[in-house]
Amino acid sequence: MDKLPPLIELRAFDAAARHLSFKKAAAELGVTPTAISHQIRQLERYCGRALFRRRPRPLSLTDAGARLFPRVREGLETFVTAFAAMRRDDDAQPLRVTTTNAFASRWLVPRLPRWKKARPNAPLDVIGTDGVLDLHAGDADVAIRYARTLPMEGPAKEFLSDTYWPVCSPELASGLKRAAGLRGQVLVHCWWSPSDTEAPTWHRWLAAARSKWRDVPEFKEMDHLSFREELHAIEAVVAGQGIGIFSDVLVARELAARTLVRPFDLCLPGYRFYVVRTTDHPREKTIQAFATWLQSVL
Repeated sequence: MDKLPPLIELRAFDAAARHLSFKKAAAELGVTPTAISHQIRQLERYCGRALFRRRPRPLSLTDAGARLFPRVREGLETFVTAFAAMRRDDDAQPLRVTTTNAFASRWLVPRLPRWKKARPNAPLDVIGTDGVLDLHAGDADVAIRYARTLPMEGPAKEFLSDTYWPVCSPELASGLKRAAGLRGQVLVHCWWSPSDTEAPTWHRWLAAARSKWRDVPEFKEMDHLSFREELHAIEAVVAGQGIGIFSDVLVARELAARTLVRPFDLCLPGYRFYVVRTTDHPREKTIQAFATWLQSVL
């Protein structure tokens, strides 16, 4: 392909040819008339011939300029049409939202009909994963991060926080008037990274309970049921298979319906939910709308 002149020179020529005025072309493009004149001179050097008659006034196109103008106009309009179509296609693509499996399943997904009602032309692609997808690599457009401190990968805003409570079925709770009632019960566990030294585990809860109550059983005095997936642990507790420690955000529906109850007035601190994006994301408006919507459906 032959080398093309710079686009800035073609735009200057197009504007000057349409207005037959360097001054009006400059106003349209936000530059000075001198800049337009310079860009036209550069294009004329590239073409090897004059494109405008500058004397006598008014400004007019030469024969070469008149032949070139419709081709340049057509080419620029083709660019405009192509990029507009690309933007429309991009807007029609789902906004890719990454978050944890548990939060996606128990908080986000039940609220998605409200997003569809509010933004019918902005579909979502929810990527539930307990891995951390790289926003800068384009693995997702926006992330809901679950962390104790503000994520540093881009602009982030907290919109929700939680606490961790022992919960169980009402039937099991009837035998747990005191912490001593835990003796012989099944404690349901979720997997936490060993690097998280402040994870809301049964070991930490029992230690806190001993500073508040007497006759708290030792860990070995209870039976135990462990799950890698938090969702599976929640389902086990809902089914009455034991007592678990869960985020009050994730089991909010069950607590409200009293299919799960809090047998003890002692909780552990949780984490914060942040909506995170990269700086100057091309879908910034949709991401901002999504972040605002998250706040509205708490």
